[in-house]
Amino acid sequence: MGSYTYPKFKYVAPTDLMTQPPQRRPLIVIGAGPVGLSAAIDARLQGLEVLLFDEDDSVSVGSRAVCYAKRTLEILDRLGVGQPLCEKGVSWNIGRTFRQQEEVYQFNLVPDPGHKRPGMINLQQYYLEEALVNRALELGVDIRWKCQVAGVTSHDDNASVRVSSPDGDFDVEADWLVVGDGARSPVRRMLGLDIEGHVFKDRFLIADVVMKAEFPAERWFWFDPPFHPGQSVLLHKQADNVWRIDFQLGWDADPEEEKKPERVLPRLQAMLGDERPFELEWVSIYTFQCRRMKDFRHKRLLFVGDSAHQVSPFGARGANSGIQDADGLMWKLALVLRGQAPQALLDTYNTERGFAADENILNSTRSTDFLTPKTATSRVFRDAALSLARHHPFARKLVNSGRLSVPSFITESVLNTPDTDAFEGTMLPGAPMDDAPIHIHGQDAWLLDQMGHRFQCLVFVDEVSQLVAATRQALIALADGPVPVHAAVVSRHAGAIDGLPVYVDTQGLFAKRYDAQVGSVWLLRPDQHVCARWRHFNPAQLQAALALATCNV
Repeated sequence: MGSYTYPKFKYVAPTDLMTQPPQRRPLIVIGAGPVGLSAAIDARLQGLEVLLFDEDDSVSVGSRAVCYAKRTLEILDRLGVGQPLCEKGVSWNIGRTFRQQEEVYQFNLVPDPGHKRPGMINLQQYYLEEALVNRALELGVDIRWKCQVAGVTSHDDNASVRVSSPDGDFDVEADWLVVGDGARSPVRRMLGLDIEGHVFKDRFLIADVVMKAEFPAERWFWFDPPFHPGQSVLLHKQADNVWRIDFQLGWDADPEEEKKPERVLPRLQAMLGDERPFELEWVSIYTFQCRRMKDFRHKRLLFVGDSAHQVSPFGARGANSGIQDADGLMWKLALVLRGQAPQALLDTYNTERGFAADENILNSTRSTDFLTPKTATSRVFRDAALSLARHHPFARKLVNSGRLSVPSFITESVLNTPDTDAFEGTMLPGAPMDDAPIHIHGQDAWLLDQMGHRFQCLVFVDEVSQLVAATRQALIALADGPVPVHAAVVSRHAGAIDGLPVYVDTQGLFAKRYDAQVGSVWLLRPDQHVCARWRHFNPAQLQAALALATCNV
């Protein structure tokens, strides 16, 4: 088997929670998967007290989600775990698509230089979960293992939670309850909340194989390969010489039979060759599902990740979109809990992440339709696109072996201030921030490592001397407002400004990506999304944009 040793986390009897009347906590999180843990860590970084329940006492068995996208890695950097995960994982940018044995298409997720993180890393989910658990404990998250949520009641001003533990049942109340208990969400079922969408009639086999192989760290996808004719196969490299191989099986395949070694091993031998030694580490069967709850907020309950929405694994949208849910939620919840924003701000979590879920479901459905054509006409189109893609660039855009996870541009969010000045490029209100290399005090750094956790304002200049005293004073004063905004200056050339950090745009990539001109200003959300931009600093405009971004209007 692989080299990973599953940890056992210490169960502590929850006698301190067994009180009458029930204790009231500001925030409870259900589920210690990647999404629930990310939410809990983010809450602690916002200074919130967090109680987390999980029915298990270890990490997920099997590699499960393995592909973590650039945007997710940037969020994990902000949470404090990105670097060790990137060091452990397998980084990649290149994907190749084959028809039989001939390459018909390839892509590069990060074609331009000047980004801290790659397009993807591949890493078994248990490594991610263990790193998140350790970080959560380091920050003081109160994790209660082997505590199963047995009942939830949502009220107008709190949520009541019934918990079963090895030492007995107890009740506890939460001002707010974040539900990250997975695709089969017991909480969702307890409350009778619907999840709507489609289950596609096809089955896929996941096989994690331990072997030494010379294949490059790329995503390889085959249509109709000779070793698995008439179907598709996907190959990914993970850490510890573990390789993820997905075989399309068809809807008529028997899930229990196909998981047996006597069925799996011949498929692997046909693909890898009888002479290559390998060991089977984990096997699972899955179907494509594209479903979502109608609403992610129900009074004091906020659903995140697979408990709120599900998509097919092709495209790596599950864990990535779930972690982005937590990223888009926790800063809003922190403002509400601190009394700095009304509850209406949490309604925008539902609209923004609902939009992202719809976008993911659309792309996932299109991938599924291409992978498994439902009609003869669809199959003719698919096969024609694959044939043309070998020689004609236009057809390569039609080849869909799983459009990969990208962050949502929430350009229609009510929290955005629409542009009134002319800008070029993609860093418009609602966009997730692009990274760029910078210098701080002569040291190499990255822009996104300075962003997040709070509202921030950036002002661009050629020389720091261009920032007039009145503007400097107004920028510094933003930190003392009811909702603090921390300002910084981005300059083409090094220099110092009393009371403000200076980020030097050493390679000009910030100016290029943000279409920066002298005096340009950006207001940035705690989740590293742009929410407003102007060509000149105006304190009244900025305050109006901040009020809009926090629903304080």
